[in-house]
Amino acid sequence: MAAAHTTSIARIHASSCRAMLVVTGGGTQAIADLLAVPGASRTVLEVVVPYSEAALAEFLGANPDRAVSVETAAALARAAYKRAGVLHPAGGPLVGVACTAALATDRLKKGEHRAHIGLSSAEGTRVYSCTLTKGARDRQSEERVVSDLLLTLLARACGLRLTCDGLLRADESIEEQSVE
Repeated sequence: MAAAHTTSIARIHASSCRAMLVVTGGGTQAIADLLAVPGASRTVLEVVVPYSEAALAEFLGANPDRAVSVETAAALARAAYKRAGVLHPAGGPLVGVACTAALATDRLKKGEHRAHIGLSSAEGTRVYSCTLTKGARDRQSEERVVSDLLLTLLARACGLRLTCDGLLRADESIEEQSVE
């Protein structure tokens, strides 16, 4: 892990923010990165990876219309925020972080390679979406991009001023929306 990356994660751990994370389809490297930097127990309340359709439906309490969508990312983030409140009833800054992604795989994929990252807190729920240029990266590289985006957005939720500059190619962008 790059020194700048480690420093950013250490700053997340030094903040007073507590997070519950749910990732499916991509973003799992962010979990390993968070846990690899000392101080993770001050930030990470719990991590869940409901990877199969059945696990995702059980976590949400119902089958989502689409596993990789803005709505599913928002529902996962809200569920994570609610769980964070159960795990840390003393209060303080809490955030539910969710990532649902469809990335490169070992077979031809008809749809886009994309990720939706949801953040839910006392201020509401926001979802950040990006479509990755198909064929521009291998699975590991797409995973790295999505994980770095997740970590950057978590840092922002913790009050840190990090940008997403340099994460995406010139033909890719991040769309942000508030979700009720």
